[in-house]
Amino acid sequence: MQTGRTKFAASLLGALVVCAPSAFPAPGPKLSGSVAGYVRNATGIPQMGASVLLFNRSDRLIQRSLTNERGIFGFDALKPDTYSIRISLASFMPAARERILVQPGLQSLLYVDLASVLSSIELVYAAPGQGALMSDDWKWTLKGSAATRSVMRMLPGSSASDPSQRTDPQGAMFSETRGVFNVSAGDFGSGSAATDLGTAFALATSIQGRSELQVSGNLGYNQGTAMPAAGFRTSYHRDDGGPEIALSVQQVYLPVRPGVGPSGVQPDSAPALRTMSLTTYNSMPLTGAVRLDYGASLDAVSFLGRLNYFNKFARLTYSLGDVGSLVFAMSSGAPPAELMVQNQVGENMLRGGDATALAGDLAALAVLPKISLLDGRAALQRSQNFEAGYEKTLSTTRFNVSLYHETVSNANMTVVAPEGAFAAGDLMPDFTSNSSIVDAGTFQRNGFAASVTQEIGDRVEIGTSFGRGGALEVQNREQPITSAEELRSKLQGTDRFWASARASAKLPVTHTQVTASYEWMNYSAIMPDHFYLTQSNYPQAGLNIRVRQPIPGFLGMPGRIEATAELRNGLAQGYLPVSQGGQPVRLIQTPRLLRGGLSFIF
Repeated sequence: MQTGRTKFAASLLGALVVCAPSAFPAPGPKLSGSVAGYVRNATGIPQMGASVLLFNRSDRLIQRSLTNERGIFGFDALKPDTYSIRISLASFMPAARERILVQPGLQSLLYVDLASVLSSIELVYAAPGQGALMSDDWKWTLKGSAATRSVMRMLPGSSASDPSQRTDPQGAMFSETRGVFNVSAGDFGSGSAATDLGTAFALATSIQGRSELQVSGNLGYNQGTAMPAAGFRTSYHRDDGGPEIALSVQQVYLPVRPGVGPSGVQPDSAPALRTMSLTTYNSMPLTGAVRLDYGASLDAVSFLGRLNYFNKFARLTYSLGDVGSLVFAMSSGAPPAELMVQNQVGENMLRGGDATALAGDLAALAVLPKISLLDGRAALQRSQNFEAGYEKTLSTTRFNVSLYHETVSNANMTVVAPEGAFAAGDLMPDFTSNSSIVDAGTFQRNGFAASVTQEIGDRVEIGTSFGRGGALEVQNREQPITSAEELRSKLQGTDRFWASARASAKLPVTHTQVTASYEWMNYSAIMPDHFYLTQSNYPQAGLNIRVRQPIPGFLGMPGRIEATAELRNGLAQGYLPVSQGGQPVRLIQTPRLLRGGLSFIF
């Protein structure tokens, strides 16, 4: 079966070269790749005139095409990156394919089966050299035939409905504006890691068709205070390459509770936490097989004084062709939010179109610095992370293996303790819950993770992961705890195995998107989260379920509406008691969370 598919891929690629010269007018640069496809119906008849839209990783439309009489389309001279394709034709259900990887010198082939109920797309990567399957005489014979010289790609400024109509894509200052507006309610989770304040928005627009500007915000009120909280992020990047620059500012107020927080704070004066971060991120090919992603950020935190720190990260990907890819990465400081944005785009295979990149920006904005108190002074969690990884894709199956070494200082951990269990200044109140934050000290750990992801059609994805990593266990639980220093002395490093399973599906008819995962481990220890730099799988403790339900529009409302619901750590696993007696103290790996909301996407 695989041999037949490979031969068909080679035949299709040869047909593209000889009978579709307009789709590939000239050989692309050595560092470029291409995307081509074959569109047919359920009985195998090629479909002419299907509209094909090509989008970049920011879900911005960059090229259009129409299939020729053989059902073939193509886009050439594409810079190495991740793209998406959407295909539509009257009387058929539209088809879409996300996460199409374009690599230097390679061609990504799409086999599109259009149907009235369920259309599908299969992706195959063609190796170099498979295009030269026909003699030059036969190629020139076909090129000289008028029947095989159809136009498969629209010229810039052409209209799909009226080819004679001309438009100027760079005439408007702002174009292709899109946005998302979210309102949500429920549990906030741990405010030191990621927060959703209740109202969030993101807006992106193209500036004269050459660059993109994104603005996002997160607004709401702190739990336990009457003070507003807000965060804003602005990012800018050019479509022809160059670094992406982002500026983020945040302000939240911490609740004042007896026996928790810095000394000298009045009950009616909530201390403010203010942050500002200037970030740059760039991705560039060094050779035809080597790609470098790198970035840095300069952050300033104002809380009981001022903290300034510098973060940096880099990731080098070496393509071995059919053998797979090797990835080497490092980060220093806080986890790189920019890689989180890119992984957000690539990880969610069932994302909702243009809202994907915007949702990634909101995810980066929701991350706050992990701050705790150490002897009454603010302390910031920092980490040094070195990773090596391997990735291999076989048709619709993806394999990942990662090894890492990490050093964490001033580890930030959620704790639940009764009043008076700790000395003043040892705990910092969590501004989104009734729990607190404690400084768990410094630890080192080594770990590995292996994962397998299988796509089933374009609607279902399943996967499993297995690994071992450093964790913290508690010694001498019988003794009471009176200070954070005693808690830190009880925490000992250990290693724990873990395993997880996950599944994502998009249901037909209702288009409901359901994502579920479960992670098993020995929860007699706390395993702090690790931000993987070499793969996009991030296991979460316990049972996690997320549902997205599109809602039909009404009264001519533009855009679309989605209802969302999320359950995180639904079985409340990882609540570790550290002392026994009249005043129990518990460390929490991941707080249980139940949250829902509405998203307006336009």
